[in-house]
Amino acid sequence: MNHAFPKLLSSQIAYDIARTILDGFDKHYRLFRQASQQARIHFERGDWAAAQDAQVERIDYYDKRVQECVHILEDEYDPGELTDDVWRETKLHYIGLLAGHKQPELAETFFNSVCCQILHRTYYHNEYIFVRPVVSTEYIETDELLPTYRVYYPLVDGLRFTIKRIVTNFQLQTKFANLDRDVEQVEQRLTQMFGRDTTIEPDHQIHVLSSLFFRNKGAYIVGKGINGGREFPFVVAILHNRKGELVLDTVLFDQEQITILFSFTRAYFMVDMEVPSAYVQFLRTLLPRKPKSEIYTILGLQKQGKALFYRDYLQHLKHTSDQFEIAPGIRGLVMLVFALPSFPYVFKVIKDHFAPPKETTRADVKRKYLLVKHHDRVGRMADTLEYSNVAFPLARFSDELLAELREHAPSLIEIEDEQIIVRHLYIERRMVPLNIFLANAEKSGKEHLLEYAVLEYGNSIKDLVAANIFPGDMLYKNFGVTKHGRVVFYDYDEIEYLTDCDFRAIPAPRNEEDEMSAEPWYPVGKHDVFPEQFGAFLLGNPKIRQYFMKHHADLLDPAWWQAHKQRIAEGVVEDVFPYPQQVRFCYQQANPSSAPYTPAYLENQHNE
Repeated sequence: MNHAFPKLLSSQIAYDIARTILDGFDKHYRLFRQASQQARIHFERGDWAAAQDAQVERIDYYDKRVQECVHILEDEYDPGELTDDVWRETKLHYIGLLAGHKQPELAETFFNSVCCQILHRTYYHNEYIFVRPVVSTEYIETDELLPTYRVYYPLVDGLRFTIKRIVTNFQLQTKFANLDRDVEQVEQRLTQMFGRDTTIEPDHQIHVLSSLFFRNKGAYIVGKGINGGREFPFVVAILHNRKGELVLDTVLFDQEQITILFSFTRAYFMVDMEVPSAYVQFLRTLLPRKPKSEIYTILGLQKQGKALFYRDYLQHLKHTSDQFEIAPGIRGLVMLVFALPSFPYVFKVIKDHFAPPKETTRADVKRKYLLVKHHDRVGRMADTLEYSNVAFPLARFSDELLAELREHAPSLIEIEDEQIIVRHLYIERRMVPLNIFLANAEKSGKEHLLEYAVLEYGNSIKDLVAANIFPGDMLYKNFGVTKHGRVVFYDYDEIEYLTDCDFRAIPAPRNEEDEMSAEPWYPVGKHDVFPEQFGAFLLGNPKIRQYFMKHHADLLDPAWWQAHKQRIAEGVVEDVFPYPQQVRFCYQQANPSSAPYTPAYLENQHNE
């Protein structure tokens, strides 16, 4: 028996605190669902600006509700009233209040967030907070009128009729341009998918999540086919055409493409979920290699994703013995980056001082990372997890890494009881730095990978431009290559909104002295950018220059940048598709003889 806990729950203060925290969470999730429901209206109306604003605002809901709750508790109770016994009992009361709750795992995390704002880190263990989850999320009952997913039977109704029922059951209040045509195209794709099995079994079913997934200018139907014990995930994309009518744009059933749709480099989905754990469980059958933490995050429940990630990290530490070390690649001027070789993430700490030519501050860097958190990442910027007071086992830090931290970030570290406490850091998915990828491709003579990486690099910049982002520092070392072969930007200390930049052509020299000068002979403003200069620091390698000029010569033209800036200023929200153009129905209609789409990177890797 654990005598640390009271035999009877007798503290009214403890109960009131628990009730206040749960009320705070319930308010948060009510507003979270309302925002997700509103996303449907924005989509139906094609109000993309409102949709983007709502997506940004929703990210801050959680922290606002946590702060509200903390302020209530601080106003209501004197510190002397909040004894250790009260905090222990508060957690027990909270567990009791979660009986029958639809989002217990999220409520536990909210409890932790509030308590960690009040308690010292010495209390961050399971006696006071939910280091381990307590309430099960298995078999939570949903509203009968809106189950987690609907089941359809193609053998009874026919596949084409079933697909039309799936689409019309969502009751979107916008006219389809030609639903019968689109349904026929979806049928052809799904028939191709099911065609992998030689026979259709009697238990053939299609399961579809009951809520649409909204993001940017698209809505997505997420489901899976079941045939004889085999499952076939698929996603149907719904878009507006130029007339504002709806079209079914494509069906994704390739595992790689679905994974990229749910990537950590994209904005969070807006999904109305009464029981989020049930949605996560369904999605895990579609994305078995994605951890639950990432799925919660991509559903907009990033604090839950962050909590689960940290639990996974602690488990990983417990079962490994390798050392933390400085991450490979060129050392940054702003960030000190370290990694654990056995763990697929990197840890980034802002240095105390920045060497020239960097002119920024820690506060500025944190604002840039927050900008990325709120912005549409269009598949080209890595999401980051921000933590405070993270404890690492001191014995597992290499001497070199410890020396680097003491030299470059002494204000952010504290050594205590054989642990090193890092007061603030970012955790980000580990990628191969693009400069290393390019060097390895050239060294090994793999021309196709060299060209592919240069093509992807330019595409990455163009996607960022479409989202009103100018990377600032465009050196290859600031981009990484994911395991899916996508080039992603991950160094944010110099990013700016494209609309804040002034893209200029270099003036012609006035005389020979100007022409020979090592310094600009023309005035340069703080936000001036001269695209013609990009080649000087990006295209010194002849092979890279060859492929860059083949695919992306327009990036050296100031007029290209000015035109995109003008479109954004006029309120145009560009289309940035989370899947290749070649899989869209309109592409296949325009190119009927084209071969089935295969990503060049994957195809080339496979052929080697």
